[in-house]
Amino acid sequence: MQHTVVKLTLMIAVSAFSFQLQAQDEAAIKEITEHRKKQEGEFRDPAKSPLDKKDRRKFKGLNYYPIDLNYRVKATFVKNEKPVLFKMKTTTSRLPDYVKYGDIYFLLDGEDYKLEVYQSPDLLKRPGFEDYLFIPFTDETNGKDTYDVGRYLEFHIPVSEEVTLDFNQCYNPYCSYSDKYSCPIPPEANHLPLEIKAGEKKYKKGLLH
Repeated sequence: MQHTVVKLTLMIAVSAFSFQLQAQDEAAIKEITEHRKKQEGEFRDPAKSPLDKKDRRKFKGLNYYPIDLNYRVKATFVKNEKPVLFKMKTTTSRLPDYVKYGDIYFLLDGEDYKLEVYQSPDLLKRPGFEDYLFIPFTDETNGKDTYDVGRYLEFHIPVSEEVTLDFNQCYNPYCSYSDKYSCPIPPEANHLPLEIKAGEKKYKKGLLH
């Protein structure tokens, strides 16, 4: 009888844990889906879209990898005690100031990786961007499935060291849509030596999805 009770208790615990994981996955998928809807909405908005007028007329949606929660990882954020100001290279001759604000450490495909996290002093002055941080990165999909310069992740000053890094939400720089933009080039320190098959794919004019 006692063995049966223990077995039943374990089954209930496993079932509850599985339900919790399923709920977390569903919430994550909803968050990613909403992020993509918002992004595509901005591309349709003449006031916000990086697309030229003729491209905006043909716009049907952006090109993404399928959502893959293996690319949504737990990570550890470490703030720099003495943030370093430097000039970041861009796709033009412009050299904007950025601060190396910290580092983010994570495990992906069984390997440890680190990305540097940056803050723009200019953007910091704008209302609503006081906690905005920026993670530009490159990986082995660039020039093939994804934009050759690299992709970006939005990040915000976290309340604790434990954070979530979701590559499903990475996106292309505006200069991948139009030559009129000048975009930061991810520093060499932020190259990931593997394929990140998540987030936004390469934009091709006339082949909008």
